[in-house]
Amino acid sequence: MTFGSTTIAAIYKDRWQIEIFFKTIKQNLRIKTFVGTSPNALLIQIWTALIAVLILKYLKFRSLFQWSVSTLVAMLRYNLFTYRDLPVCVQRTGRWAWIDQPFEPPPVAMVQEQLSLNWN
Repeated sequence: MTFGSTTIAAIYKDRWQIEIFFKTIKQNLRIKTFVGTSPNALLIQIWTALIAVLILKYLKFRSLFQWSVSTLVAMLRYNLFTYRDLPVCVQRTGRWAWIDQPFEPPPVAMVQEQLSLNWN
């Protein structure tokens, strides 16, 4: 009861940021419940989710395309097993073409002829 109104408002604002973080985790990373019950398991899951959200925010920041976080997560899930030669994309354009131009098909990889095995 000794705190001022601005202090209470600042505490509530900080608490609300935590709520937004957990909402983002639940919506985008599809984490509905905690897997473990020990304090260590909870910390591991929270830190892993925090790292994943930070990577998503960095990709969103780095991209020229105007992504929302949920659309970016969906695109990454959809292209999880699509081959992208990331160093070549960065060397040619200085940017990440796979995230800046999401509707461009991936470049076709050069397939070398298979060598024959000589059975003499």
